[in-house]
Amino acid sequence: MGLVNHTVVTHFILLGIPNADDLQTILFIIFLAFYLCTLLGNLTIFSAILADPRLHTPMYFFLCNLSLLDIGISSIIIPKYLTILWGQSRVISLGGCMSQVFFGHFLGSTECLLYTVMAYDRYVAICHPLRYLLIMNRRVCALLAAGTWITSSFHATILTSLTFTLPYCGSNVVDYFFCDIFPVVKLACADTYIIETVTLTNIGLVPMTCFLLILASYIRIIYSVLNMNSAEGWRKAASTCASHLVVVTLFFSPCALIYTQPQQSKVLTTAVQIFGNAVTPMLNPAIYTLRNKEVKVALKKLRGGLMPAH
Repeated sequence: MGLVNHTVVTHFILLGIPNADDLQTILFIIFLAFYLCTLLGNLTIFSAILADPRLHTPMYFFLCNLSLLDIGISSIIIPKYLTILWGQSRVISLGGCMSQVFFGHFLGSTECLLYTVMAYDRYVAICHPLRYLLIMNRRVCALLAAGTWITSSFHATILTSLTFTLPYCGSNVVDYFFCDIFPVVKLACADTYIIETVTLTNIGLVPMTCFLLILASYIRIIYSVLNMNSAEGWRKAASTCASHLVVVTLFFSPCALIYTQPQQSKVLTTAVQIFGNAVTPMLNPAIYTLRNKEVKVALKKLRGGLMPAH
């Protein structure tokens, strides 16, 4: 048998956002602003919650986890893309590409599961207020949070392993602005049916399961709210759940668009990915603080503590 001489791929070249070669300076400024706002907003929320003992409750514990996830999600993609826009290098090593795939799905899955846990937390707070602190004690909260991170690590490991056990012996040009499963497996010199099927099934199953659990929690919450006699109870329930509902909508809408239609246009896919990976992590801190008096008070205290004494 004759041997075919293949060159094994050791790095990839990221082409960037499609049809955006003339917009690199503008995109650099926009993405840098998004990233700095994401870091500032989420680190501020995280610091305010840690500094104020009154916010050491289950809801804010999970919000701290969300802040860390938002920083991580934006840090996977934006710094590398900024170097591309700055004209430094479009090259990403095989290990770097694997890291983007792994951490993208690891943190994305963790965030999805965390939103489900936060919905359950709101369900217990509204439907079982007298037993809330008993049910959502520190041990339970720690186990729920750890469970989201550990489960997602297995999820991401499976997808990353299936992606990079394929042979890559041809082109190494990724027609995208970061490494994701579908753009990368197109370069494999082997049948990709199994990985594409497993990816669509796996990625589709996690958000769908989480969405149904969140929906079930809110159906039960709505039922309890409708049975409340006091207007104050209505307002408290609405203010408690409003922020969570907004961020859940912002999270699941891009997921549904991207992974239920992998053959859609590059322009739409790119726009949705940018929104999910750059815009949403920046918006989450604002969404959780705009109508939250407790966080506003904590932020004022934090700002006062950082001000020099006169």
